Amino acid sequence: MTGSGLTDEATYDRTRFTQWRAGEARGDGLSRRTLLRLTAGGGLALAAFGSLPSGTASAAAPIVKPLPPEFFEVYGTNAETRWEALSGQGYLTPIDRFFVRNHTSTPLIDARSWRLKLFGTGLRGAPTADRPVEFAYADLLRLPSETITSAIECAGNGRNFFTSQQGQTVSGTAWKLGAVGVARWRGVRLATVLAKAGLTRHAVDVLPEGLDADYVTAGENLGKVRRPLPVAKALQDVLLAYEMNGRPLPPDHGHPVRLVVPSWVGISSIKWLGRIEVSETPLFSPWNTRYYRLLGPGYPVEGTVVTRQVVKSAFELPWNAEFAAGAKQVLRGRSWSGNGRIRRVEVSTGDGWRQAKFVGAATDRGWQRWEIPWHPGVSGAYTLRARATDITGVTQSDVTPHNTQGYLFDAVVRHPVRVV
Repeated sequence: MTGSGLTDEATYDRTRFTQWRAGEARGDGLSRRTLLRLTAGGGLALAAFGSLPSGTASAAAPIVKPLPPEFFEVYGTNAETRWEALSGQGYLTPIDRFFVRNHTSTPLIDARSWRLKLFGTGLRGAPTADRPVEFAYADLLRLPSETITSAIECAGNGRNFFTSQQGQTVSGTAWKLGAVGVARWRGVRLATVLAKAGLTRHAVDVLPEGLDADYVTAGENLGKVRRPLPVAKALQDVLLAYEMNGRPLPPDHGHPVRLVVPSWVGISSIKWLGRIEVSETPLFSPWNTRYYRLLGPGYPVEGTVVTRQVVKSAFELPWNAEFAAGAKQVLRGRSWSGNGRIRRVEVSTGDGWRQAKFVGAATDRGWQRWEIPWHPGVSGAYTLRARATDITGVTQSDVTPHNTQGYLFDAVVRHPVRVV
């Protein structure tokens, strides 16, 4: 469901960006002049790997788990789930089929030596980065746990279709629709840990930071992957997750502990969590000033913030799937939205829109499965389309407005199939 005030990502980012431009916020160790320069660039450059913190090791390959081609399309440090691999798999995305989004490469971290470090002016006594409040892995396991079912989705999911369907040039990984997954996450509420660390009423922002290698782009070291959250959101529903689908977090998905930030774009759900700054003043990083902004014709020069995820639908089919002419078929798929539950899904096979039947229950933070019968009588090429309407009344459009980094594609995707 949608948030209000600073628990809503769009409101929060607009407010903080205005404060930063007015000199009322600081940029996590970067000068305002440097951050102004960072916001001037729109494209993403190829990243190199920086150094890893002590207590971690780098895997031999960017991604640790097996990446069989029937499950994934691989793009360097990233792996996209093939939608046909989800057919028959139930509501949750199996871990071995869950997409991987890495800025650098997966670090291997020993949970026994791992520590979560909290510091900053928003904590009682203002502990410093070199003398933080620390929690061991075992400390988190002893705290009251909570389990949520939630999607995590890359902001660039669907980027491929800006080019292949709309004929527009964008930068970034050419995800189709497989940079999303739904899992059951278990862990400790961030609110619980902040309270134990001594959160004060003056705190306004938290800045979670990962333990993967520094992100280096075009010869510039931007440091650890990090993106701020308002304290209001941190106290609302954010989880420090240490289990995924009933198992300890695997390395590629954030072992030993990651954030899960429901409804917000995936970059907010920092993996391999190592530090959290808690501040009395607004915070910034390149991941909400330089990246994850909508840039291009139709947007202000400084861009518009990437907000919560949009409405999407996908068929559980390979591209150019083949069907037998004259045979009865059942088309299956899933639809989801950052705004909450799906209200309606319609499918077209070329002869008008028909309403699909929902399959099973859904959650506010997950997706809705659906199916619809199809009896193609004539051989040839067909285009399948699915469009969803969410609980707020937002329906997938025919075209997504262009932005140069290819974020938040929400148009109806044209899925080609053949009947033989």
